[in-house]
Amino acid sequence: MALTDSYWHTSADELVESLSTTLSGLSSDEAARRLSETGPNSLTAKTRERKTTLFFRQFKSPITILLIISAILSLFLGERSDALIILVIILVSAILGFYQENSAAGALRKLLRLVQVNTIVLRDNTECSLPLASTVPGDIVLLSAGNAIPGDCRILESKDLYANEATLTGETFPVEKTCGDIPIEASLSERTNTLFLGTHVISGTAKAVIVRTGSNTEFGAISGRLRRLQPETEFERGIRRFGYLLLELTLLLVLIIFCINVFLHKPVLDSFLFSLAIAVGLTPQLLPAIISINLAKGAFNMASQSVIVKHLSAIENFGSMDILCSDKTGTITEGKIILSATLDPAGQPQPGVFRLAYLNAFFQKGFTNPIDQAIRNYGQPDTSSFVKQDELPYDFIRKRLSVLLENLPSPTDSGASPTYTLITKGAFDNILAVCTQVTGPDGQPQPLDNKHDEILGHYTRLSGEGYRILGVAFKSFGNIVPELKREDESDMTLAGFLLLTDPPKEDIATTVGQLKSLGISLKIITGDNALVARHVARQVGLTDPEILTGVQIRDMPLDALSRLAPSTQIFAAIEPNQKEKILLALKKAGHVVGYMGDGINDAPALHAADVGISVNGAADVAKEAADIVLLGNDLKVLINGVREGRKTFANTLKYIFMATSANFGNMFSMAGSSLFLSFLPLLPKQVLLT
Repeated sequence: MALTDSYWHTSADELVESLSTTLSGLSSDEAARRLSETGPNSLTAKTRERKTTLFFRQFKSPITILLIISAILSLFLGERSDALIILVIILVSAILGFYQENSAAGALRKLLRLVQVNTIVLRDNTECSLPLASTVPGDIVLLSAGNAIPGDCRILESKDLYANEATLTGETFPVEKTCGDIPIEASLSERTNTLFLGTHVISGTAKAVIVRTGSNTEFGAISGRLRRLQPETEFERGIRRFGYLLLELTLLLVLIIFCINVFLHKPVLDSFLFSLAIAVGLTPQLLPAIISINLAKGAFNMASQSVIVKHLSAIENFGSMDILCSDKTGTITEGKIILSATLDPAGQPQPGVFRLAYLNAFFQKGFTNPIDQAIRNYGQPDTSSFVKQDELPYDFIRKRLSVLLENLPSPTDSGASPTYTLITKGAFDNILAVCTQVTGPDGQPQPLDNKHDEILGHYTRLSGEGYRILGVAFKSFGNIVPELKREDESDMTLAGFLLLTDPPKEDIATTVGQLKSLGISLKIITGDNALVARHVARQVGLTDPEILTGVQIRDMPLDALSRLAPSTQIFAAIEPNQKEKILLALKKAGHVVGYMGDGINDAPALHAADVGISVNGAADVAKEAADIVLLGNDLKVLINGVREGRKTFANTLKYIFMATSANFGNMFSMAGSSLFLSFLPLLPKQVLLT
């Protein structure tokens, strides 16, 4: 096994040597040679190959195949003008469908090119800024806060490094990254010495070596799954079944008419040619063109509403969609964290809790995050008497962030010494775990054991009201300056609660009601706990929702989930890899499912849904996987899409009924006349005279 196959386990020196590079970087000539061998660091397929596949995909419908057979039969019967007309109709329909889908793909590619990502690379022992697509395995990259990761990398040097891997793993908070070797059996989330393409640096600095690029990365593995054959949509299934029905009826009727004519001793060749003529007459020649024109018109109408339709059949799927699955954040809610209140352990408003939280948020420099921004926006108490001494940054394991502050004595108290206080905030359970005392009503500490059940009761009640709860704690060191370690996060005093909320969009309840009136039920799939998800669901009009959690789904067979999922409105505490399972269960239950997502971890679910919907601000791979891209993050546009889809579907059905009824009517008229003439010599003369 090559050393690069387990690059997180291989020592850094051996890995650098195996990649034939040095800590001063590759030479320009060597980098150019590797780029010609590996190709651009990109996941985009070859344009020519994709266009060819897209064009020939327009001919896969059974109805189109039936029309091609009809054209061949027309040529065989000597009806060259009829054959030419049928072939022209097929070609025009295919060109129209290809043009619309290729134009949508081109519009999406333009969106993806609006921002070109560069990275700092060492080439010829000199720092230079290069497009991400120009990087190759063996490149030494220099990373800092805000930088995108150019490939799957092994960290060589780091300082206070945190990476946001939310789009890859679904975990909202940044992950601490360090040097060192990791066991070979470590899972993706446990590889703390690696950085992955598609993620970015939140804070700190690092020097890393690129090991894998493009389709060989973890990001590329997800993208590779999306290049598999696109699942057949509900509309395409319907057209295919209708095409097979027409084909079966045509063959059956042709066979019956042929057999009757032969039974009546008609010439075999004449009977065969007459049957073929009926077969040609039965085919609805304009159906592919009508479908393509209707879909193209629907796509044009939706484009005027800032919606890019990538796959034309998705418009019709809007019309038949009866379940829409969506994340909560940014779609149902505003996607903005707001600090609503600060409470003491007794559940009463307490300004002192906010002051501690503000000092923690103001002085921490580990990483920029929306929670600290919400705290700073809530108010601005005086911080002039405090000086930061040290910090324990947030990490995924502790789920806490601590700052050590020096509290300077007032100018009037010249003889006093400064005091030192550790202020910690984070996930409530993790804060409570390091506390042994709580702040009492008089401001004095009290034993936690006496208040533990009461505090948990407040936490449960507030979570049920839709708040995300953080805890705030502190620890005084007096005038002793500690050498801050993680072990110092112990024997702390719980100061109180921070109540954070992401409010629902102002008119979301009306929008959900409109979806319901159209026969579409909304299902919320979220990583938040069940209490928060239930409260938000009630705010948007989902009364007494049924809930399934990720823990319940984890070991549940697909058959069992397909029975429970249709009656469930909320899927809470869901892991990223469970989203696809939920959609497959809903589809197995016979529903037409739409899914709205924006992260890399949403891409498999977008691919599995009958209608994959993404937004302009989503990850590139999510936009590539989606059938429809919204230029605004709003469910309202989906209502217009549903109506447009149903209108297009109705127009298509009208033509199908008219064309098939007319064709079959003509066929029965022709067959009846033929049979009458065939039976005419056998009738008694009295009947003929009558």
